[in-house]
Amino acid sequence: MTRYAPLLVAFACAVCALPSHAQTQSASQPQSASQPQSSPTATTAPAPKNGVPSPLTVKGKFRYFARESFRPGVWAVAGIYTGIEMAHPPRTYPPEWRQGVGGFARNYGDFMASWTAVQGGKFVVAAATHEDPRYSPSTRSGLMPRSLHALKFVFIDHSDSGKNRLALSNFAGAAAGGFVGNAYLPDGYNDPSHAYTRSALALSGFLTSNLADEFHPEIVRIAHKLHIPFVGK
Repeated sequence: MTRYAPLLVAFACAVCALPSHAQTQSASQPQSASQPQSSPTATTAPAPKNGVPSPLTVKGKFRYFARESFRPGVWAVAGIYTGIEMAHPPRTYPPEWRQGVGGFARNYGDFMASWTAVQGGKFVVAAATHEDPRYSPSTRSGLMPRSLHALKFVFIDHSDSGKNRLALSNFAGAAAGGFVGNAYLPDGYNDPSHAYTRSALALSGFLTSNLADEFHPEIVRIAHKLHIPFVGK
């Protein structure tokens, strides 16, 4: 069901939502040669003024998470994932979850419910605790430093004032995405053990999303060279 959904949808949707290289370059300030050429996207904080990006209001955060919940590619990725899941379903799934249009609809709904619960959980906590949900790209260059920055941002992000803080919204979103399935998944998959596993995978999905945002200029350039559609359009 949702074992790999957070990983797959986070990366695929982040890539599909990337703006074109030309758009990102025009939207950002010139950077020095020693800094990575990361530009703001729909999911990253804009260039800061006096070191701190403009904070989002509660309404702004709601709009942000609404976009995240229905990013370009979510519906398509959900369909592809569901098709793969239907081709190799868990052996103990009941027939209504393994076969036919009804089974496809259940698995598709599970995917979307998990993804939406992740974003909903993040919004509630980010709004309540004054946490900035946007990813802030690294100011360093090099593959390893930028990758480590993306990893750190899963656990330590920024407050509305720009200070480092524990990423409570990520933990809340992962828990929401993991436990929502307990309300409807078949017996044997609606227990706390499976919910914790789904939550852990949802948390790791934030890393794939951060990496896509961190390296989006490079991803767009490669996609354009390979003539891959829908990336950076």
